[in-house]
Amino acid sequence: MPVEVALAQLLALAEAAPIVESESVALADGDGRVLAEDLVASLDLPPWPNSAMDGYALNLADWSGEPLPVSQRIFAGQAPEPLQPGTCARIFTGAPVPQGADCVEMQENAQVQADDRVLFTEALSVGQNIRPQGQETTAGETVLSAGTRLGPIEQGLAASLGAATLKVIRRVRVAVLSTGDELVEPGQPLGPGQIYNSNRVVLCSWLQRMGCEVIDAGILPDDLPETRQRLAELGAVDLILSTGGVSVGEADFLGIALREEGELALWKLAIKPGKPLTFGHFRGVPVIGLPGNPASTLVTFALLARPYLLRRQGVQEVAPLKFQVPAGFVWAKPGNRREYLRGRLDQGRAIIYKNQSSGVLRSAAWAEGLVEVLEGSTLVEGDWVGFIPLSEVLG
Repeated sequence: MPVEVALAQLLALAEAAPIVESESVALADGDGRVLAEDLVASLDLPPWPNSAMDGYALNLADWSGEPLPVSQRIFAGQAPEPLQPGTCARIFTGAPVPQGADCVEMQENAQVQADDRVLFTEALSVGQNIRPQGQETTAGETVLSAGTRLGPIEQGLAASLGAATLKVIRRVRVAVLSTGDELVEPGQPLGPGQIYNSNRVVLCSWLQRMGCEVIDAGILPDDLPETRQRLAELGAVDLILSTGGVSVGEADFLGIALREEGELALWKLAIKPGKPLTFGHFRGVPVIGLPGNPASTLVTFALLARPYLLRRQGVQEVAPLKFQVPAGFVWAKPGNRREYLRGRLDQGRAIIYKNQSSGVLRSAAWAEGLVEVLEGSTLVEGDWVGFIPLSEVLG
């Protein structure tokens, strides 16, 4: 199945099971959360015309070129008096423009005379250096739409409107589990044929960055009764996210349990690494089974599971930024699957890690992004390839 088709199906499934419950959070706690309702401006921004410069405010119709006396000084945070005819006002950046003034001249173009009157030496125009009321937004305007994922900039925009709390979609509850007797948690001794479990740490940390509520379900042993019991004990979750063990083999006990008490769709994706992605349900709870090899886990979570989780919260723009860069490597053998190579940019060209095995997580630690090589493609240096920065998908 092509990657685009699998993603479209996952997003359709996400839209069919949206998370609609919401909660109010303090503005400072909104990072990474998704707006549950539109953020509507309750005031104009700015609320009144204000000065864009340190300088002098005057009324052009009341001025014929002569030096003007200063009738008041206006600092940001002060309410000015109406401008007296035949005068100017000393004004500072962000301060309200006084009634009757229609121009601000920057202090660099003004000369203070010996009698403290101010001479303006350059041509002036109405509205010069004045930020009009409502320049940024007007009361009643939708500033951020429901489904917007909040970050520092969006939080700052909400703060500028005086919003102390925000209504957001509740956190997605994701149970993370690994499968296989070969896995051992870090800190424990390794037995024969065993390896340390890196996928659980990667996924739990990644999901927390995304603002999810993570239920760490640990490692499922290769035992069907215990697998059934552990799944039943997960409680109310929105997604079960597993790595490995969800296939059709006789030792894939998680897959057996899912087929007994739910459904299991096996998608052989035209992607490398990450071919054996799985989607199904356990007692009505969606299940995404990621491949067990670390690089495969990373690629499929970034490109498929992450967009699914965002869409369930109502986020519409879920595709990561991808841009074209020239290849700094040769790719001589075309494949029948789309490949996502761990790479970085070197003087504007994409270079790739020397070992692209799906079991090598070190390739991703070295990389700055995923280099996309399309199906059936060969490359010489200078050919264009897609580049997805890891910073686009890791949060």
